[in-house]
Amino acid sequence: MDKILVLNSGSSSLKYQLFNIDGDNYEVVAKGLAERIGIDGSFVSIKIGDGEKQVKEVALTSHQEAIKEVFDLLLQGPLHSLSELSGVGHRVVHGGEYFNHSVLINDQVIERITELCSLAPLHNPAALLGIKAVKSLLPDVPQIAAFDTAFHQSMKPEAYMYALPKEQYKQYKIRRYGAHGTSHQFVAEAARQLIGNPEHSKIITCHIGNGASITAVKDGKCIDTSMGFTPLAGVVMGTRSGDVDPFIPLYIMKTQNKTVDEVDNMLNKQSGMFGLCGYSDNRDVEVKYFAGDEDAIVAMQVYSYSIVKYIGAYTAAMGGVDAIVFTGGVGENGSEVRKLVCDRLAYMGIELDEEANKLRGKTIEISKKGSKVRVFVIPTNEELVIAQDTKKLI
Repeated sequence: MDKILVLNSGSSSLKYQLFNIDGDNYEVVAKGLAERIGIDGSFVSIKIGDGEKQVKEVALTSHQEAIKEVFDLLLQGPLHSLSELSGVGHRVVHGGEYFNHSVLINDQVIERITELCSLAPLHNPAALLGIKAVKSLLPDVPQIAAFDTAFHQSMKPEAYMYALPKEQYKQYKIRRYGAHGTSHQFVAEAARQLIGNPEHSKIITCHIGNGASITAVKDGKCIDTSMGFTPLAGVVMGTRSGDVDPFIPLYIMKTQNKTVDEVDNMLNKQSGMFGLCGYSDNRDVEVKYFAGDEDAIVAMQVYSYSIVKYIGAYTAAMGGVDAIVFTGGVGENGSEVRKLVCDRLAYMGIELDEEANKLRGKTIEISKKGSKVRVFVIPTNEELVIAQDTKKLI
């Protein structure tokens, strides 16, 4: 039995889960988060097993202080000693073209992750803070990096290359990378098992949350994904625009005298569902939608239509589809979004089970028996994938 700690470091937050892993069997011993690191009002929390969540308000000046506090909480029950930890796994958003699988962290890996900070300026530096903090506190415990981009490295040039002057790729590494890879990998494999574990399969995974991406998975490998050079591309999201005419940002800058940073902020933080109706949380949008709010109705239509278009494109790219999977916060809980998408895909032979679709946040088939394309809701578990990869590598 190995005790594996999984860390997901944000710029001012740190999520964690402690696993017991024995072969294919696992148990989540404890989980929690450190919030508002470097900001007033910081705190850490822990939930042990099925117990109540405990919250401790404490000044967290750095990620190292946050991890120290997490260790202190873990030592109050789940762990007797930090020496019990077999390894620590880290979620790292961007692995560029260097990493197509999880790796044991060494100085060279840290150097590569640092190089890639320019491609993920909000996420990679935060991951490095977590890695360096653990290295300082537990220098002898092996650490593993699991990359959000790794699963998408199986794409062929026809899917990842942009039609730009070639030096933009060769010198500046501008290409499609995708994101949410660990989530897509987990739910695609779960769906393959649910449809009978065929040797050949065509599965479209829809990770839909505040950030959203769609991935075509053929025979267990990613052949295309909707996010691109950055997580701004693809379907409409909570505050991100998704795909737009590439001249639009230039047009806005020229006609409205806006700076690059202002347009960046507009596309990433003021657009998407928020830009269309004033709400970024799908739960708020649904309330307005059912109340007949015109902006919310249009927003839901634009949102679901963008997902439908990618599913259609990826069905064509794979020459068919066996199963469609919804996951992520909206995918797991947004029954109306799922219905809007599936209704538009009825031509494919999808028959939605209305009662099953009302359920939220659990693994379930929401297509009727006999549906030509099966449709599933599968809660994602990126932390488990990282924990399992960590166990394998150590």
